[in-house]
Amino acid sequence: MEIEVLYSVMGSIGTNCYILKNSSNGEGVLIDTADDYDAAERFVEKSGCKLAAVLLTHGHYDHMTVARQIAGKFGVKIYAGENERDVLDNPEINLSAAMGRKQVSLKADYWVKDNEELVLAGIKIKAFHTPGHTCGGMSFYVPAIDSLFSGDTLFAESVGRTDFPTGSMSQIVNSIKTKLFALPEKTVVYPGHGDGTSIGHEKAYNPFCQ
Repeated sequence: MEIEVLYSVMGSIGTNCYILKNSSNGEGVLIDTADDYDAAERFVEKSGCKLAAVLLTHGHYDHMTVARQIAGKFGVKIYAGENERDVLDNPEINLSAAMGRKQVSLKADYWVKDNEELVLAGIKIKAFHTPGHTCGGMSFYVPAIDSLFSGDTLFAESVGRTDFPTGSMSQIVNSIKTKLFALPEKTVVYPGHGDGTSIGHEKAYNPFCQ
């Protein structure tokens, strides 16, 4: 099985969105949708894959605003962490109200548990509950290609902000050290914003996690 990672920066504050494309069956999984429907739709259609699911790393508006529209357009379900229900549902917590934007409230179709193994588009995806940026944030690991989609938990030599509702610096550092740093050092990290990195590099150089 050949898995391709497609990448696009979309939305009002430059959210990294990804498609995991399974070349053996032509299906794909969209990881985060940002807040620009037209861009997200073009991204999926340009990928040439049949969308199988929308997977959300967390509930902030810049990652999920158009998730329901995209899921409806392509006839797929939305997957999100089971502890992220309140963040997705409440515009005050998901920041859509605070940023003066259209208020967004969203419910996932499937609530993902910590350490659950999903099979979407024929791809095995291991889900880790990684609280700290938000209380129910998830990171998704694809063993077949040693790749981690860390949302706003782990960045290149940085971590996600913890000053938003439900955030916690101690939790985000613990999530990274105990769960993400347990992955192979060669694991490629695809974050929710900015440049990619690797687990090995972050273990050696991330100043928040020494």
